[in-house]
Amino acid sequence: MLMATGKRYGASGVTVLWFLAAFVLACWPALAADRTIYLTFDDGPLDGTANILDVLQAENVPAAMFMVGLHARSSPESMALVARAKSMPLVTVGNHSYSHAFNRYRKFYADTEGVVADMVRANAVLGLEVPTHARLPGRNVFRLPNISTNDLSIDQHERDVEQPDYEFVTATGFWLYGWDHEWVHDGTGKPVQSVARLVSEIDHMFSGKVRFVRPNQLILLMHDEMFRDTFNGTANLTALVQGLRQLGYSFGHIPDYDPLN
Repeated sequence: MLMATGKRYGASGVTVLWFLAAFVLACWPALAADRTIYLTFDDGPLDGTANILDVLQAENVPAAMFMVGLHARSSPESMALVARAKSMPLVTVGNHSYSHAFNRYRKFYADTEGVVADMVRANAVLGLEVPTHARLPGRNVFRLPNISTNDLSIDQHERDVEQPDYEFVTATGFWLYGWDHEWVHDGTGKPVQSVARLVSEIDHMFSGKVRFVRPNQLILLMHDEMFRDTFNGTANLTALVQGLRQLGYSFGHIPDYDPLN
């Protein structure tokens, strides 16, 4: 077969083909390393948070935990989970508000001073200092030194109403992170996509023409309640991390997402 190839392309042609193959193989680790996923978890501490922390520690993978002040102060056990997360070098504990707007988002964002006060109150409960990595409840909004995007899932009028909220929260010392893709859950907290389906979705997004907020950087949104024992949370998260690693993806620290952040 090699002799046939040589007759068809000539010796120089074979040399070029071998050179190109070697070049692709040499570059592949660097190309894979450029595909970065940021694991983020919302709404903790909840039942499921401990399983998340166990997996992050076992797999030695970074993640951001955007926590809710009201959930944190609900019990000594919840505060212990906050403390554990803050003690882990690869975990960034962020602010996800104090009240989570009590899930009444339009009312919450109609009061700019109230939004700012809610975020500041959560910082006090969680023991966080500004500048703080944060995610607003119910809104896919970015406000970072080099990135500013609004939530396109709400209508233009609502975006206009809420715009002062985002700006005042940022001015108070909060870096706001949205997300590129979500591991969805149903009303009980059960994951909708299987691990295999989610990995396939992510791989398709990187392989296709999907535009991320930052090129080749995907922020994945998940919620702590999805990782309860009832839903095989530990096994599912472990499988997700290992499945993505096998495809060559790396995992990033959320503070590194925006270079000047």
